[in-house]
Amino acid sequence: MKLKVVILSLSVFAYTGFTAQNIQNNPGSNHGNKFEQLGTILPTPNIYRTASGAPGHGYWQNKADYNITAYLDEDKRNLKGSETITYYNNSPDDLDYIWLQLDENQQSSVKKADFPYSSTLPKASNDQQLRPTELPVSDNGYGVNLEKVTDASGNPLKYTVNKTMMRIDLPKVLKKGEKLVFKIDWNYNIPNRIKMGGRGGYENFPEDGNDLYTMTQWYPRMCVYSDFHGWQNHQFTGRGEFALVFGNFKVSMNVPADHVVGGTGECKNYDQVLTSEQLARYNKSKTSTEPVEIVTLDEAKKAEKNHSKQRKTWTFEANDVRDFAWTSSRKFVWDGMGVLIPENNNKVMAMSFYPKEAYNLYRKYSTKAVAHTIKTYSEFTIPYPYPVAQSVEAANGMEYPMICFNYGRTEKDGTYSEGIKNGMLGVVIHEVGHNFFPMIINSDERQWSWMDEGLNTFVEYLTEERWDNKFPSKRGPAWTIVDYMKLPKDQLEPIMSNSENIIQFGPNAYSKPATGLNILRETIMGRELFDKAFKTYAKRWAFRHPEPADFFRTMEDASGEDLDWFWRGWFYGTDPVDIVIDKVTIATPDLETPARQAKETKYKVDKPAVNDFEDISKIRNREDKNITFYVEKDKDAQDFYYRYDRGQEKVDNNKEYTFKIEGTEPLTQKEKDKFKNLTAYQIDFVNKGGLVMPIILEFTFEDGTKLTDKSSAQIWRLNEQKVSRTYYFDKKLKSIQLDPMRETADIDTSNNFWSSDGGNAQVSKFELFKQKEGGNTRGASNGKVNPMQASGKKQ
Repeated sequence: MKLKVVILSLSVFAYTGFTAQNIQNNPGSNHGNKFEQLGTILPTPNIYRTASGAPGHGYWQNKADYNITAYLDEDKRNLKGSETITYYNNSPDDLDYIWLQLDENQQSSVKKADFPYSSTLPKASNDQQLRPTELPVSDNGYGVNLEKVTDASGNPLKYTVNKTMMRIDLPKVLKKGEKLVFKIDWNYNIPNRIKMGGRGGYENFPEDGNDLYTMTQWYPRMCVYSDFHGWQNHQFTGRGEFALVFGNFKVSMNVPADHVVGGTGECKNYDQVLTSEQLARYNKSKTSTEPVEIVTLDEAKKAEKNHSKQRKTWTFEANDVRDFAWTSSRKFVWDGMGVLIPENNNKVMAMSFYPKEAYNLYRKYSTKAVAHTIKTYSEFTIPYPYPVAQSVEAANGMEYPMICFNYGRTEKDGTYSEGIKNGMLGVVIHEVGHNFFPMIINSDERQWSWMDEGLNTFVEYLTEERWDNKFPSKRGPAWTIVDYMKLPKDQLEPIMSNSENIIQFGPNAYSKPATGLNILRETIMGRELFDKAFKTYAKRWAFRHPEPADFFRTMEDASGEDLDWFWRGWFYGTDPVDIVIDKVTIATPDLETPARQAKETKYKVDKPAVNDFEDISKIRNREDKNITFYVEKDKDAQDFYYRYDRGQEKVDNNKEYTFKIEGTEPLTQKEKDKFKNLTAYQIDFVNKGGLVMPIILEFTFEDGTKLTDKSSAQIWRLNEQKVSRTYYFDKKLKSIQLDPMRETADIDTSNNFWSSDGGNAQVSKFELFKQKEGGNTRGASNGKVNPMQASGKKQ
């Protein structure tokens, strides 16, 4: 197809639509702050965090190592634990107390954080809701019971429990570079997480009388002490997740002998807890390219029937992790296979644990999805560094280092729908992906949910696309966020909101940031530039504690793109995208109007204005003998701006100057024939929604051909409300479609279309003249007409 398009670039056309006069007539009225720098909205860079978004030369973070023993009492549904914590103070500060998290207290009726929700009388209630409200007048028996808190020598340490947080007062100051060793013994009653909710607990299967345990937030664990927050000791309410310290773990779990245990890190005694047949299958699975059943379905069904009274201890170790979680049940089928991460030549064991209720789904897909996820995330972030990645079917979704809990059960006959299958795959990818955000790139989830959920959901979307090109992703594509963005403003809040204060948690913490990053990648920056910058962020902040500014700054620093306008609108604001095709003006060239004649314009340089009063600053400056005024040193200083504007020529006040527009030549008949079929289209756009975005247009011509053009978001920088674009085509337009691929999250597509047969276009003509070679070109470059100069006014 031969089609010529010129966008405001033909030197033979004079375009005078947007002039200096427009700006002068509307001083500031169309310009808000959408394109201004974030400035002081972001924290001031320092030796810990640089203006580039990288960790500074003074960056530090504390560390905590754990040695834990746990005893799971299945009959009493109680967990008893003992831990030794070695805490390293790498900060420049002296610490006279430390803070730990007691997350299980959220299940207590008297120890919980107590962040209530508003409630109203429903129009209809089920029989469970009609039961009398049980007010928490007494202790329900849940929460952490602290048995002993001592130093390394067994001496008691003074401590205070405030709801879900515990402060230990140190007998002496913990100085920079020192470490503290202390011990805690505790126990708690394990809650029924299906009935009570929460991330950890047990699920009972009444059909066979067995429990499935997910042991999470199960031990007292260190809070983060950081350069940007101090102690992150905000209460755990059940929503905002965790800020945790990196360290090394050694954990031993004593459980019923017929239980199968999976946990963070590597098991160090499989030879003691597995049968010889199971150990042989495990060793075979290391080199298998297909999942191998280590504990078979038949073995799991047999174990369900015989509740052993014997005990076994499983021992795990994990290094450079921020947390430890585990699972235990006699119901588990267990499969695994080896996965090679080529970027760092890391051999990883991908494994899955699941009850028979999920067998037909998890046996086919779970471990393969684990392998696919860590390989894909490794491409987009950093190479997966750990030796293990595990998925556990536990009727819920939650993530921890090297292990996560997911849902995905079949019908009783083993069948399942496409919806259940895709939902299961999506949650496995999402939760395994959390190994990267925030388990490795360790953001503060208690403050900024989007930094783990949003970034992870974005890479989850990329991973789902790599799994199946037709995967029905619900988060990531721009069009999927439209319904949320349409909500009234009083139901929206910025992405940059604290986790506890978000009304629409899913869209705000997951969908909107994921969508924003996808728009950056596909529409604003381009994949190559975005991917390089995103990997830079992951590499810079792996095994560290990033903050939002570190992400924003790195994305700009590594790409050379000024994205402050995007962070300001998408992350700090609530405006939606709604760009409107307001009007189309059609013009054809007037080939009969005589050519323009040369003319001269005279102008006069006025005397610079001088204040007619003596302000205090001027008086004091004159009195200061240390000040030498520049105009006294250089008698021509007052003429600087005029000399700069006139090409450094000397300009005197009160003298007339001549600005000359060179003469033009008539068009030849050949040139008239060349341009007679051109049609100009001025398209006027209105920013109805408020959020600026690129303008993407699909032109359809009368002969059926199409052409697509994109103007960057910076087109709105001088007028955030209205802009126009002019195109010259040698074919007639049939229609114009704004955002044809729905890639900007425009909330109203009904105003994104124009058709030539709609009768809603203004028609006019424009003059056509030929610029004389060697004529005046001041203010023009690369053949583009400077609109301010074209107005005929002095610049």
